[in-house]
Amino acid sequence: MLARIRSFLARLFGGAPSAPGYYVQGKKFAWHGRLDAAPLLWPSREFLLYVPRGYGGWTRRPLVVLIHGCKQTPEELAAGTRIAALADQHGWLVLMPRQTSRGNPWSCWNWFDTATAAGRGEAAIVVAQVRSVRRGYRIHPRRIFVAGMSAGGALAAALGVNHPEMFAGVFIHSGLASGAASGPASAIKVMSQGADTDSHQIGSRARAAAGGAVRLPLLAIQGESDTVVAQANAFQLVRQYLALNGRATIEGASDRRPQPDFESIVPLDEGRSMTIAEYRDGRRVT
Repeated sequence: MLARIRSFLARLFGGAPSAPGYYVQGKKFAWHGRLDAAPLLWPSREFLLYVPRGYGGWTRRPLVVLIHGCKQTPEELAAGTRIAALADQHGWLVLMPRQTSRGNPWSCWNWFDTATAAGRGEAAIVVAQVRSVRRGYRIHPRRIFVAGMSAGGALAAALGVNHPEMFAGVFIHSGLASGAASGPASAIKVMSQGADTDSHQIGSRARAAAGGAVRLPLLAIQGESDTVVAQANAFQLVRQYLALNGRATIEGASDRRPQPDFESIVPLDEGRSMTIAEYRDGRRVT
């Protein structure tokens, strides 16, 4: 009898530890999801959702929005990052939006489209997907994170800048600042040379639009020898999020790394190293 009671309480409050994780496929439409460069494209995208082992009960779970890069699929990104194992370990749900060749010939997210950069377009579609998952699953409203790589990282940047109230953190690998390109025609040049817009000003305007009360941490990862996305884009991304978070004065040229509050160098294998630069708001990293 005692074992039955324990089993019932586990299912009710903590989920069922023996229940395996599983994937769910879905699709979501957004009224403001049309691209400025392709207004006839139907504004919906599919997504893949991973529900972790033991999900259930009344516990609200974190949600990680994980956005793939060009020529990738959610399945490939999940396999490469081993995100399902991490989700099982930590109890996360993982939402992975899917771009298709119909949306972009190389399955890239259209971060350079003016609608997406402004929070509409594909940014609005992903927001609609997040809201749909929140309605269908027990998601902690203050523990929703967005992460992306390359074009997916640029879309993640746009999501954070335009919807800072929705996310608790933004994680970007080899990405670009929100609105870095003035349009599709300049996207390739921006990737190799840096933004052709004022990304710092975009961050400042987004903070003002949010009423000046924004605290959205950013983790930006960039390789020094990246031949596709120039390092200047990472510096502009950092500057944009510093502005979004209220750092009024950021010295130095826009394509140079702003002076950090704390810096360390971590040695890696084969003579390589990793530089960690931190920007702080009091005792907290921004």
